[in-house]
Amino acid sequence: MAKTASFAVVHFSVAFAVGYAFTGSVLIGGAMALVEPAINTVAFFFHEIAWKKIEANKGVIEDVFASSV
Repeated sequence: MAKTASFAVVHFSVAFAVGYAFTGSVLIGGAMALVEPAINTVAFFFHEIAWKKIEANKGVIEDVFASSV
């Protein structure tokens, strides 16, 4: 849990720093620090679903690529 919490702090900090660097606004940097990680969390959820499907169909995928070479 500590590793996850420290990663969250890093993620929020990077999002804030990028927003602030591009705009010079603490308000926009703060908004980006809240919005970007939230959207990234949803994207990660769908990323994991896609990878589970890929892993479940790994043999089929390998056969398709093997036969296309």
